[in-house]
Amino acid sequence: MGIVELIVLSLGLGMDAFAVSICKGLSLKKMSWKKALIIGLYFGGFQAIMPVIGYFLSKGFENFVTSIDHWIAFILLSIIGGKMIKDAISPEDSENCNDNVEFKTMIVLAIATSIDALAVGVTFAFLNVNLILAITLIGTITFVLSVIGTKVGNVFGDRFESKAELFGGAILIFLGIKILLEHLNIIKFY
Repeated sequence: MGIVELIVLSLGLGMDAFAVSICKGLSLKKMSWKKALIIGLYFGGFQAIMPVIGYFLSKGFENFVTSIDHWIAFILLSIIGGKMIKDAISPEDSENCNDNVEFKTMIVLAIATSIDALAVGVTFAFLNVNLILAITLIGTITFVLSVIGTKVGNVFGDRFESKAELFGGAILIFLGIKILLEHLNIIKFY
């Protein structure tokens, strides 16, 4: 697998993190580059680590990992998206935007957006891939996309406030459904 293919693969893998970082940016009351960098580090870091884990798991667990990865992503993204929608609708929570980037919040999002990278790592074991180059590109591109997504989401969120969080939650649920439907070969999104 050449560098062009790895860049395209990295962009594809980073798109879920980009969409989720837009959602995080939507809930930031004020743009914070520190929070954007933290979001980028979580998403980029997990996108880089998961292929390595998948690569080493592939020796004995390929069928198991690929059989449940889509369900894990679907469940996690749906729960997070549902909570965002509930928070946007609930009047008592309307002033409490979910802008935290603490470990327990970010770890769930990072795992949910990097499940596909785990499956890609499984396939790397069967291809001629420079693993170091691959994970460097995947992590770096996802990091950049996530920081940009946080800023884009924040600009949108400033204009539409609570509706933005509602929209962000709907995006997360849609991503979970999309991942599930694609892996079940029900529909292909291009």
